[in-house]
Amino acid sequence: MMIFILASGYLFTVYLLLALAKRTGTRTVPTSFPSSSEGKRKQEISVNSQ
Repeated sequence: MMIFILASGYLFTVYLLLALAKRTGTRTVPTSFPSSSEGKRKQEISVNSQ
């Protein structure tokens, strides 16, 4: 019975950690930032080359 409780706790912990990683992984990558930062870098490069 003790092995069943420990195994259940382990699986539940792994499930929670995977759910948390999935949830935070989608938040940290906004879709609008890469396009705007690339445009700024291109502008800086064109200004510096002149």
